Amino acid sequence: MRHVEPLRHAIRLSMLAILFAGVGLPAAALERTSEIRLPDSSRFPESVTSVSDGTLYVSSIADGGVLRITGNGEVTTPFLKPGDHGTRSTFGVLADEKRGTLWVASNDATAIGAKGPTTTEGGWVKAFDLATGALKQSVRLPGEKALANDFVLDAQGALYVTNTFAPRILRLRPGAGEFEVFVDNEILKNGLDGIAFGSDGNLYVNTFLGGELFRIEVKDGTAGPITKLETTHPLKYPDGLRTFEDGFLMVEGSGALSRVTVAGAVARIEPIRQFAGPTGVTVAGDRIWVAEGQLGLLSQPAKGGGVVPSFHLRSIAVD
Repeated sequence: MRHVEPLRHAIRLSMLAILFAGVGLPAAALERTSEIRLPDSSRFPESVTSVSDGTLYVSSIADGGVLRITGNGEVTTPFLKPGDHGTRSTFGVLADEKRGTLWVASNDATAIGAKGPTTTEGGWVKAFDLATGALKQSVRLPGEKALANDFVLDAQGALYVTNTFAPRILRLRPGAGEFEVFVDNEILKNGLDGIAFGSDGNLYVNTFLGGELFRIEVKDGTAGPITKLETTHPLKYPDGLRTFEDGFLMVEGSGALSRVTVAGAVARIEPIRQFAGPTGVTVAGDRIWVAEGQLGLLSQPAKGGGVVPSFHLRSIAVD
């Protein structure tokens, strides 16, 4: 874990950079964009996921819990109340509608400026019943220091989790009570974040601090060679990554929502729209929804009489 302390320090500095890169967007940058303002009790959204009826689920680094938003954004209710079931700062959320499960990452995020609603230590992944909100499973990430960031599922229902504080991708097989290490490789040391399967069956991940995108070959459920992909323009704090059409959607903390298509060892990055410090992305029906986490503000001390920032989900039409 020799990379943990430098990584924590770098994350703190990076949050400041994101603040200045992602705010002050011109009005034209958000044209034709619909929005949902999040309540002040759910600041700094980190991830957003959706189900087929358009319901959205949103996590919160600062306050914890998970919001459920229905009725075309008109009704917002707590799916998971802050601190319930020992949860702390919530990061990745992923709806598995087939199995009726919402996966939630819960972490001690004090290292990046978020104390959260409880004192639970470590990184955890928790499964909740989508219909009732009941806790189905709770599994701690292995290792002394760990931060569960984002998720993806394979066809068999196994869950893959990125660990931001270590160069590890973990897997939780259906029915298992603990994680197994799927990948542990120093090439992934720069803050693992977004994760998604490609149409080729391989796994793709990015690194928040390194601005890197990797392909991990997968054959018969086993990880193979890792390739660092060349990108057609530099990435700045890449975050949420989701499979979309013949490639991916990806947001960068510096502002961009982009389409990503991979050919050989080259990833073509095609910017779609700019947002304020985006952290997560999901597709619900004919809309692409983006969570504006504005993580740079986590490092800013509260100032009496200052303007309290607001946080939003914003969407654009799928072309």
